[in-house]
Amino acid sequence: MPRILVVEDSASMRAFVRAALEEEGGRDALEVVEAPNGFDALRLLPRGDYALVITDINMPDINGLELVQFIRRSERHQHTPVLLISTRASERDRARGLELGADAFLEKPFTASAVRDAARSLLAPHAAGAGVRG
Repeated sequence: MPRILVVEDSASMRAFVRAALEEEGGRDALEVVEAPNGFDALRLLPRGDYALVITDINMPDINGLELVQFIRRSERHQHTPVLLISTRASERDRARGLELGADAFLEKPFTASAVRDAARSLLAPHAAGAGVRG
């Protein structure tokens, strides 16, 4: 069962993303782990393997861009796909996130099907046993 870490300071947005991902159901069910901030994400990452990290950019203390940098420097998680989500949709923010190593960017507000489709496309290489990054 693929495990996904959702890092978002808004409880309602975490619940929305969780519900969207868990709606997949069936034999391809996903395990969603939630972190309300970057500090909690940094505590959770060493405790397990994740098939995908979905993180907001704008969070207090450790933001999503800083979290992406940590993930890409981590020997254990450097190949884990990262989906950035944010209301900041400027081309500069999107480019910065992708430059730091995020695999995709989703602008808020988004639909449940959009987050499911993005997750599915990022999980596909992982499920096939291939790393997303070389």
